[in-house]
Amino acid sequence: MGREAWVRIIPFAVFMVFIGLQQGFQWLIDNGRTGLTEAQLLYLYPFKAVAVAVLLLYFWREYSEIHRDDFKNVVHTLGSLCLGILVFVLWINMDWDFATLGQSRGFDPFLNTNQTTRSILIGFRLLGAALVVPVMEELFWRSFLMRYIVNANFSSVRIGTYTLSSFLIGSVLFGLEHNLVLAGIMAGIAYSLLLYWTKSIYQCILAHAVTNLALGIYVLQTGYWQFW
Repeated sequence: MGREAWVRIIPFAVFMVFIGLQQGFQWLIDNGRTGLTEAQLLYLYPFKAVAVAVLLLYFWREYSEIHRDDFKNVVHTLGSLCLGILVFVLWINMDWDFATLGQSRGFDPFLNTNQTTRSILIGFRLLGAALVVPVMEELFWRSFLMRYIVNANFSSVRIGTYTLSSFLIGSVLFGLEHNLVLAGIMAGIAYSLLLYWTKSIYQCILAHAVTNLALGIYVLQTGYWQFW
């Protein structure tokens, strides 16, 4: 596997390592094997967001599939905005027990009693979810993996190329990355269909960012931290 693949894999892999660390520390806390508290565990997210953002910026010139001119297609851009909202609405209504993998305590910044620190944590969480995660995930899932399933020489595959196997495998694996598995599969299907329509990773990033931003605002308004 060449450099073209690794620059899309590494930011995602680092993100997943941080998730593993968080789950490991959570297990230690739950079993009384560390002096850490859940409030202190919140500080891990800013490090995760910054680490992934730095990697994306470092590799940015190599992401040739990201074209800002894609936004000039007004119909595609409006469609991406609407799809982002639709995925958000479906997401918060698909938290059924049978469709959930494990238990998510989410990210509750109010575990921290210091108002300034809490505001900083909220800022990192919103920016990470709305700006960093959509870029990282769309580069990995819909730019790299879905094309890699079509052909190991993935860069030779045109963005938005459809095959049934890449569509199904990509959508299911995207869902398994999330605690709300069925909602994740739904989102994977939605963003993939958007990709087939627009042939644009940038439009997928936009839709994904709208979903995550809307979800963040919703969580802050309702206190349903499990969605974070």
